[in-house]
Amino acid sequence: MEVKVLSSKLVRPSYPAGAPRPDTTEHVPSSVFDKATYHIQMAIIYAFAPPGPSAADIERGLAAVLGVYRLFAGQVRAGPDGGPGVLLNDHGARLVEASVDAHLADIAPTKPSPAVLQLHPDLEGEIEEVVQVQLTRFACGSLAVGFTANHAVADGHATSDFLVAWGRAARGLPVGPPPPVHHPDLFPPRDPPRVEFEHRGVEYYRPAQPAAAGHGHGEAQHNNIVIHKAHFTKDFVAGLRAKASEGRGRPFSRFETILAHVWRTMTRARGLGNPLQTSTIRISVDGRPRLAAPAGYFGNLVLWAFPRATVGDLLNRPLKHAAQAIHDAVARVDGAYFRSFVDFASSGAVEKEGLEPTAVLKDVLCPDLEVDSWLTFPFYELDFGGGSPGYFMPSYFPTEGMLFLVPSYLGDGSVDAFVPVFEHNLEAFKQCCYSME
Repeated sequence: MEVKVLSSKLVRPSYPAGAPRPDTTEHVPSSVFDKATYHIQMAIIYAFAPPGPSAADIERGLAAVLGVYRLFAGQVRAGPDGGPGVLLNDHGARLVEASVDAHLADIAPTKPSPAVLQLHPDLEGEIEEVVQVQLTRFACGSLAVGFTANHAVADGHATSDFLVAWGRAARGLPVGPPPPVHHPDLFPPRDPPRVEFEHRGVEYYRPAQPAAAGHGHGEAQHNNIVIHKAHFTKDFVAGLRAKASEGRGRPFSRFETILAHVWRTMTRARGLGNPLQTSTIRISVDGRPRLAAPAGYFGNLVLWAFPRATVGDLLNRPLKHAAQAIHDAVARVDGAYFRSFVDFASSGAVEKEGLEPTAVLKDVLCPDLEVDSWLTFPFYELDFGGGSPGYFMPSYFPTEGMLFLVPSYLGDGSVDAFVPVFEHNLEAFKQCCYSME
């Protein structure tokens, strides 16, 4: 796939005629959740069938939505006190237009691979913009929209709200009032603080030595990792849920069931031989309902659950054992846990002890897993005027064991799991991922 870049420019926020111009010197400080999360560029790719939306409508909508979601139009900068945050200077978002002299159906990758890195702006190096967009038009009229955003500014929940609002703005519809963003009084620590849970070794760790520099995408160490797309039909998921939930009053959720199944499948495919070895999953837990955050809160508000099980239990005990471990671990990350984290992270212990966030990308997670679930986010509601996208998927993040769960583009309740595995484990994974045993 040869992608030809045609133009690159900044799109600055636009404001309604006659509206007062906002303060472009305001600085929004990072919350304790922003500081603890991944400081990386995340990227997703949408595909729209012809006739695709016009670039002019998309650009106009982007300018309008940036005037409402101003964090995404600012720049990550230190504040007056030296602390991290976003300067609301209306710098704007990067918009790249490109073309491919081929039909999308003939060459479009159906799963993340190095080729998809050409469909969005570069994720490496010094990036001045919080948001970057690439519009790639294909010879057939189809349009790929590659969207990247700085994860330290907003989580998946907030980003999906922005994307839906962008589509509304492109269609000339009202976007709504500016969303609430972080301010020092929004999640205040208690006085006196009550750190009731252990957070060292969970969200933060004390590095024994300086962390190695992160690795770029597509380098040699990733050459033997492939991303497999497992498609689980609605009937298969229903069967799994029934099997896992047998004898249980309330059935396990779709997420708990699918993740438990993939956890067991990965354990088997990896050929882990020591039955006493422990496998752990890192699961994002949304704090919005747990902290009664204001509606539409825009930023990061996520901590993590860490279900654990031994290899022997995952391979030999029934599916419900893994599903119960996931359910229980997520339940423990409740409102009290979130408030304890706020007290800990606000206490000065992180800075005093030289602690670092555990949320960093690695090349290999084996024997562990990490999951990003987009099952409840309205990503398919992005509509620039020509209807919903034909499909969307994450970009190419070849971290062995880092899963993405997304609703299938079929819209029938089926689920796609994007699973990075070592090439030598791929056949074993494919052989058992559609088995209910």
